[in-house]
Amino acid sequence: MSQEQAPGKPFALAVKALIADDQDRILAIRRSMDSKQFKHAWDLPGGKVDPGESFDVALVREVQEETGLTVALEGVAGATEYEMPGSRLAVLVLRARRVSGEVSLSSEHDDLTWIPSADLATLDFHGQLREFVVDYCKKLQASGKED
Repeated sequence: MSQEQAPGKPFALAVKALIADDQDRILAIRRSMDSKQFKHAWDLPGGKVDPGESFDVALVREVQEETGLTVALEGVAGATEYEMPGSRLAVLVLRARRVSGEVSLSSEHDDLTWIPSADLATLDFHGQLREFVVDYCKKLQASGKED
């Protein structure tokens, strides 16, 4: 019996990281005006998972490519979904800790900030990621944690 794809856009997997530094601040990066999507919106480091690549390896690679940082993944923070022109992205967000390196942004980004997790929702994130960040911050406040 073969599996058939449901009508509509195909799904792709993407990963994002909530990277904490030694002061428990979260790294947010701003997309540049040259970015293909979400121009000048704040974002979390990460990207699409390549075919045959595990999501954890993809996230460590994407963080390195976009920020120059080496991170240790600590756990799943949650998930969201984006509607893109050619696909629907299932986005897995993981908590990570900065291990080494200094931030060096890729050409896709033009600014960065280390911000307390409780203040993360004050940044202008794009679309569905904004909804995720707001919800995540509410859960942190309800649990009495900042991350």
